[in-house]
Amino acid sequence: MKALCVFSGGLDSMLAAGLIRAQGIDVRALFFETPFFTSNKARKSAQSMDLPFKVVDITKRHLEVVKRPKHGYGGNMNPCIDCHALMFRIAGEMLEQEGASFVLTGEVLGQRPMSQNKSSLSLVVSESGLDRLLLRPLSAKHLALTIPEERGWVKRGLLMDFQGRSRKPQMALARRLDLNEYPSPAGGCLLTDKIFSRRLKDLLSFRTDPEVRELELLKLGRHFRIDSGIKVVVGRNKAENEAISALSTDNDFTLTAVSVPGPTSLAMGNPSDASLEPAAGLTAAYGDVEGLLSTEIRVTGRTTDRLLSVEIRDKREFRHYMI
Repeated sequence: MKALCVFSGGLDSMLAAGLIRAQGIDVRALFFETPFFTSNKARKSAQSMDLPFKVVDITKRHLEVVKRPKHGYGGNMNPCIDCHALMFRIAGEMLEQEGASFVLTGEVLGQRPMSQNKSSLSLVVSESGLDRLLLRPLSAKHLALTIPEERGWVKRGLLMDFQGRSRKPQMALARRLDLNEYPSPAGGCLLTDKIFSRRLKDLLSFRTDPEVRELELLKLGRHFRIDSGIKVVVGRNKAENEAISALSTDNDFTLTAVSVPGPTSLAMGNPSDASLEPAAGLTAAYGDVEGLLSTEIRVTGRTTDRLLSVEIRDKREFRHYMI
């Protein structure tokens, strides 16, 4: 028999997979990837326990959930209940093609007060369409009987009764299952980050169907909204400058200082000549311009390749544009 584990790569999902595998069931880890959470940590965790691992890109479907979550957001732009329900729904859709019989997850009752209380866990099951084919091995003894337990695919007595936010029971179980390598608890979803969420909210207010590269750019640099026609992303270091350049297209404008070290800036949208001037001013303000009164900024893009001479202004003068 085979089961699919919705796998984050954290200790809880590793333990859930380990418990079910210890009962003689083949477990395949599924990581659902979007620009908001990537698979690096999960891949490493799966490799450490020799767990078959598959990455599934769900960006398009997930973005619709982020834009219009049926059950609302958490503290920022994180639609946790709708997100979990979507992941389990997709896992359920994959059962037949993967030759699996049920889905499991490392969720722990009460670990997160908003998204992992009994009501929320039940709501996620209902919304996912999995019904009783979704097993939560770490808290199973506190939850309703599932089909895998009822039919004897797994032994309920070998499942756990974890509840609450303490990590001590998980750490003890990890020792018992000989799991010696696991990541420390850390938020892996950018949608829980205040600054990232603010940038995403701004993007969605101007772009109802953003490109993936626009989502990737939200992770980089400083972001400024000059007006409804132009957003500027200003790199903070060499690595970000290179990443911003790599994500540019022929429809963007790239701005760089000509004679001093400084950032690469990307102006996106439909900027007028008037709005390109503050974009150039931003680029100069974040450059190495101490002692200068003015400098030249090169603007390239579309059919443009020209120099703008700009007065050096204190970067604080641009704060009202910052997203």
